Amino acid sequence: MNKSPVFSTTLNFQDHYPCPICRIGTISTMPLMEAMSCDFCHEIFTINLESQEIKMPSRQPPLVWRWNGWKWNQAQLEGVELGWGYILAAIAFIIFPTSLIAIGAYYFPPRPDVPLSWIPYIWTILTFLLHLSIIIWIFIEVYQIPIQAYWRAIIQPRN
Repeated sequence: MNKSPVFSTTLNFQDHYPCPICRIGTISTMPLMEAMSCDFCHEIFTINLESQEIKMPSRQPPLVWRWNGWKWNQAQLEGVELGWGYILAAIAFIIFPTSLIAIGAYYFPPRPDVPLSWIPYIWTILTFLLHLSIIIWIFIEVYQIPIQAYWRAIIQPRN
């Protein structure tokens, strides 16, 4: 069989696949086990050959990726359906507190002759940035994005 990228391949224990987490390393079978591991980020995956998917059991609920023949489909939390409600809640978590502080700073401005009259405006910007960073941190934690592996790849490129 030709190993051309035009032909799709099924998930099996003999081949090497790109790591769906770090996207830098390759995953291959661990000796004497029915599991695969990444040679870069060292994550371990369990395999389901019938449904062509791998699961990361090191977190609960586990992340699941499906192999489509060329690449891994987007990660999904097993048994969890993330819909528009979560996205709207995240946007509201960022916009609502920032709006409250901005409206307060607009309707009750400090006197211009006060030395610290700039504080309400900086406070509004800090509120937005900190609430945004909380949402980004939650996203990184839920989807287990390996920031340390990316940083290590930037500093020490592979041959």
